[in-house]
Amino acid sequence: MKVTIDATSALLRSAGVKSYTYHWLRHLRSQASPDDEIRAFPYINNWDRLEHSRSALPTWATLPRIALLHSVNLVGSPLLDRVLKGVDIFHASNQVRCAPRGVRLTATLHDLTCWLMPELHTAANVRADRNFAERILRRADGLIAVSENTRQDAIRLLGIAPERITTIHSGVAEEYFSAGAGVAGGPVQRFARRNRPYVVCVGSIEPRKNIATLLDAWGMLKPSLRSEFELVIAGPEGWNSEAVMARIQAQGAQLGVRYLGYVPQAELPGLLAGAAVCAYPSLYEGFGLPVVEAMAAGTPVLTSNNSCLPEIAGEAALLVDPRSAAEIAQGLTRLLESKPESEAERNRRAQLGRARAEQFRWERCATRTLEFFRRVMGR
Repeated sequence: MKVTIDATSALLRSAGVKSYTYHWLRHLRSQASPDDEIRAFPYINNWDRLEHSRSALPTWATLPRIALLHSVNLVGSPLLDRVLKGVDIFHASNQVRCAPRGVRLTATLHDLTCWLMPELHTAANVRADRNFAERILRRADGLIAVSENTRQDAIRLLGIAPERITTIHSGVAEEYFSAGAGVAGGPVQRFARRNRPYVVCVGSIEPRKNIATLLDAWGMLKPSLRSEFELVIAGPEGWNSEAVMARIQAQGAQLGVRYLGYVPQAELPGLLAGAAVCAYPSLYEGFGLPVVEAMAAGTPVLTSNNSCLPEIAGEAALLVDPRSAAEIAQGLTRLLESKPESEAERNRRAQLGRARAEQFRWERCATRTLEFFRRVMGR
């Protein structure tokens, strides 16, 4: 079985999809049988590091591959068919605007926010996802959904037959499971100011991540809690981030909020493991990778009671209404107060989180994916 995965996210500035593709490819290749061949389009077969902020390849190697992608999208299926000669399955991303002929077509559904909350995206992103649905998703021989919630959204919103979509949860990298061992050293010294404990929120600064409401909630905490803990926000500035960034710059020092900007992938496990709590009040997630990463690192999680997050977090996280600053503040207070019951709850949720995260190993994801590809092949 010869499978080609569209890995053009490796060449772009990207976060969640890029992490998914990087780890997924590596584990698919490690678990494939000698008769299987897992390739990466466009000719990305030596992707050896994960960099969110730039291409994984040097400029001289990136530009011709981007040119090939644009050529495929311009010329259409004939050129893609030539590139995929001898391949059995092409697994597309939304960077590819045409479907190949003569090979089986599959794709991964990460989320459907462009249908559910189009106001949280640029018009270009909405158009791209709708085109992807028309040209790829509705024509695919099989689809992977990264959560059951995303699968049900696709059935309801896109009208895709249930039997054509398989739920295969994403994974979490091994570094997060082992991150807690070094918390007393590097991570605390690197991210905590004067060893002051912190609450962390990881994600791009964009409307869907709901940072504005988190800032409202943080401002509602008792001054004693805000003097004891910092709120540390880590992530690049994204679409429509100006108002939130202005608030952080104007009020951050007064409220005890610190913005780290983009944190390299290698430092994220330590950042999460060193935190007292991970706060992730997103308005919608397809899988919610930072929640699973925090749980794997042994950090208690406060997150939203919507979309896939109850499915992914189970009983491990404290779930709140992300649109209620008061409820987020109450949840943070419940976890952070200097009371025996708060410490007990943090410890309990940390233990539950580590156990829950074990269900989201990349090895398990890769095994189920190879089974999915074989079903698509009719084997």
